[in-house]
Amino acid sequence: MQRDGGRETGRFKSFEELRELMSKEEIVTKQLNNAEFLPHIVALIREGHTVTLPLRGYSMRPFLENDRDKALLEACDDYRVGDAVLAEIAPGHYVLHRIVAIDGQLVTLRGDGNLGNEYCRTEDLRAKAVAFYRKGHKRADSVSGLKWRCYSAVWTRLFPVRRYLLFALHPHIPGRLRRLFIFQR
Repeated sequence: MQRDGGRETGRFKSFEELRELMSKEEIVTKQLNNAEFLPHIVALIREGHTVTLPLRGYSMRPFLENDRDKALLEACDDYRVGDAVLAEIAPGHYVLHRIVAIDGQLVTLRGDGNLGNEYCRTEDLRAKAVAFYRKGHKRADSVSGLKWRCYSAVWTRLFPVRRYLLFALHPHIPGRLRRLFIFQR
């Protein structure tokens, strides 16, 4: 890096010098809780940006997984039943769930992996998911695409038996069941 009167100018003599500097610097990762992080995301969305948000939690299982998948979020004024939305259900407490009912200003939400409902008002809806990056793929699955629409249509109609499907699909449950039914000799 060139110096101008003892000050670094930001220009490098060669790529080798740049590589050497980059190899010496550490990348620091800081994990914030949702109450600290998501207000900044909401502000970006309000400014008109589209945001890709890594998903945390298990409420949208079995198709959206914790620390694996990402949601592509945009601002929206027209929310409908079936939309996956980012909502602030209490001050500083955000969820990405599907809208299951809208009654005037009251919105009923339920995560695909949840059996119970959560509630908010329409003004608490912060963004709408327009696509999801699943299983590490670089190409997003649009919520208006056939794949997502079929999944949504089937999964939402399975609500009465969802409890049993979630139990069967949970990765640790089959091992527990096997241990219960194996008798020692």
